[in-house]
Amino acid sequence: MDQQLQISILKELLRQIDSGANADAGVQYRVPTSIYADPDLAAQEWDQFYQNHPQMIGLSGDLPEPNSFLTLNDFGVPIIATRDSSGKFRAFLNICRHRATRVETEPRGKRKLFVCPFHAWSYSTSGDLVAIADQDDFGEVDKSCRGLIELPAVEAAGLLFVHPKPDGSLDAEALLSKPLLDEMTSIGFDQFVFGADKTIDMKLNWKLANDTFGETYHFQKLHKNTLGQLFIGNNTHMEEFGRHHRFTTANRSLLQMRQLPEEEWQIQRATFVAYHLFPNIQMFWTGDTISLVRIYPDPDNPGRSISQVSIYFTPEAYESATSLDEAAREQAVKDTYKFEEGAVRSPSIEGALEVFTSTIEHEDYVMGEYQQQAAESNLAGEALFGRNEPVLHHFHRSYREALGLPHFETV
Repeated sequence: MDQQLQISILKELLRQIDSGANADAGVQYRVPTSIYADPDLAAQEWDQFYQNHPQMIGLSGDLPEPNSFLTLNDFGVPIIATRDSSGKFRAFLNICRHRATRVETEPRGKRKLFVCPFHAWSYSTSGDLVAIADQDDFGEVDKSCRGLIELPAVEAAGLLFVHPKPDGSLDAEALLSKPLLDEMTSIGFDQFVFGADKTIDMKLNWKLANDTFGETYHFQKLHKNTLGQLFIGNNTHMEEFGRHHRFTTANRSLLQMRQLPEEEWQIQRATFVAYHLFPNIQMFWTGDTISLVRIYPDPDNPGRSISQVSIYFTPEAYESATSLDEAAREQAVKDTYKFEEGAVRSPSIEGALEVFTSTIEHEDYVMGEYQQQAAESNLAGEALFGRNEPVLHHFHRSYREALGLPHFETV
């Protein structure tokens, strides 16, 4: 990320901290709580945002070498993503062309051939049908016409995108914008290594899960004993990139960093930098670590969502994190929210996952479940998005515009 941009963002956060004022969106919005429980709206969202929209499925580090693969079925389409023998990223329907069962059942790994467990038809990582068991008995098959069904797939700035429809359109620059792609490329997202993952399946609408990551007004209230120990809260810098945005908030190290010459300021040491990629991606960069959250609705239940969390590290940080002994891993969990002035904490898989357990799953998403219950009661009326919650304004404005819906009324 450009140094002058880092300085500009950090100065704005310091201004807010010094003045005791958060960012100001200029207006408040009245939000009908019915949007979190309406089955007709949920059906529209599922169709437009998940069935007919490009999906980010991970980072380049999920497919670290030729013949590595990743499977998923988060948006109603079983997918197998590969880095083929030449190193190219590709994606296919995870459907055998014989009897339409799954070709691969493991979540990730490495192999040169995918052998269907039903009848042992075999496919290469390029999707070609290469062998049919007992073909003399089965009969003649033109293998060139029975390869795995390929999906549009693009790898850009270290991000992996797939369109769930074989005839879908996928252009990374048109989807994200060149400035956003350039910024992510400059950070080096393509160098990060997959470390661990976690699934959070709870009773809250997918938009409520997204809302969790949209403001810091609650940090010193709800998170006073967890994330609030590290982050100051109630300060926000946001830049929009069409329907996407970058959202930054300060941790306590920023108060120390201000004593350094500006050319030594490093945004990743004094903030988290969060990228929201429309419609359902939250990605947090904190220097040595990236936390990726992919949020999916249950197409049959507006009151349920599934968050797929993946943690990535720089190669050096991954080596350090995986070399910790059991005692050090246990200590890392205990120290997750411990702030020591001037201390540089070693990265830890366990510590990174602990944030998503104690802060997100046990605090934020519990609040979301309460909100969901209120929405489903049909008695809650409306909620308010405050002037100090511009990130929520942007997300909700974007998805409503995408569906052709009017924006919320102002107070």
